[in-house]
Amino acid sequence: MRDLLDFYANAPLLELGAAADQVRRAKHPDDIVTFIVDRNINYTNVCVADCGFCAFYRRPKHGEGYTLSYEEIGAKIDEAKQLGAVQILMQGGHNPYIPFEWYLELLRYIKKYHPIHIHGFSPSEVDFFSKVFRMDAREIIRELMKAGLDSIPGGGGEILVQRVRDLVARKKAGADRWLEIMEIAHEEGMKTSVTMMYGLGETLAERLEHLQRVRDLQARTNGFTAFICWPLQPENTPMMSNQPKTDAIEYLRTVAISRIVLDNVPNLQASWVTMGMKVGQLALRFGCNDFGSLMIEENVVSAANTTYRTTTAEMERLIRDAGFRPARRRQDYSIIPLDDHSPLQNHDLVSASA
Repeated sequence: MRDLLDFYANAPLLELGAAADQVRRAKHPDDIVTFIVDRNINYTNVCVADCGFCAFYRRPKHGEGYTLSYEEIGAKIDEAKQLGAVQILMQGGHNPYIPFEWYLELLRYIKKYHPIHIHGFSPSEVDFFSKVFRMDAREIIRELMKAGLDSIPGGGGEILVQRVRDLVARKKAGADRWLEIMEIAHEEGMKTSVTMMYGLGETLAERLEHLQRVRDLQARTNGFTAFICWPLQPENTPMMSNQPKTDAIEYLRTVAISRIVLDNVPNLQASWVTMGMKVGQLALRFGCNDFGSLMIEENVVSAANTTYRTTTAEMERLIRDAGFRPARRRQDYSIIPLDDHSPLQNHDLVSASA
């Protein structure tokens, strides 16, 4: 770990990038860079977690709080499918007023009337459900799967070091609990992604501890399909608005060391939604083999005044210009044949995915 910390902190940027690119090429020698078309549906913004870095949530009884109806969610899915979406990413706040049956009925409703891959309910949400509904987390996951949940996103990971979580997300699932729920999901046959949001005041050593804990869990379960990291977007947040944004060099160094440490996680996503298109392209030479999602809706990052927009045609051009072959994918990273693509290539979309 000490050698990795020295390499992360002190290696020349291009040397770090070259080492990460070597890992990427060994795993993905065909030079294909994938992306997915999906929609992020935030079913509620009411939340009692009070995370200091979140500009999206509203406390209960706040005038701007909402919970979407099944019909509103169904309409969003239909619109997304017309634009070529192959999944929805469904996450929400920790809303104490929604009963568990509401979630199960929502999943059944989607599968019956608006069938699509449902990538939803992060470990933090599962932990919240477990506490509020007084159910074991394994039972929660089994019930969600039975009702139609297909995979779990890695949201709410932030930095998986308890010192940092105590500073910025004290009411949310702790580091050990977050990883425990992911392990349970993997044991139940559920594939998940995994994330890291950095720039919260953690040390470089704590970022490496996060990565090592992810690597250790992956070694036991092989349940993570992809890793995504991005920097804190501090604007409009309750506690972090004075925290400086980290720059592109910090992002590229962090992506690169992630690819080097997580050599047992198959895919690494570039976060152009927080860093912009050019840095997203550079990330493809710093270990990333996936350009994330071209998403029809995004609310959380944009609440912090960070919004980049693109189209499918531009996404494919950016990948080609970086020297790779673009391909659309599904959540499991299987490639979608060209014949199956939506004809609406140039719809203006906004992207961010976990």
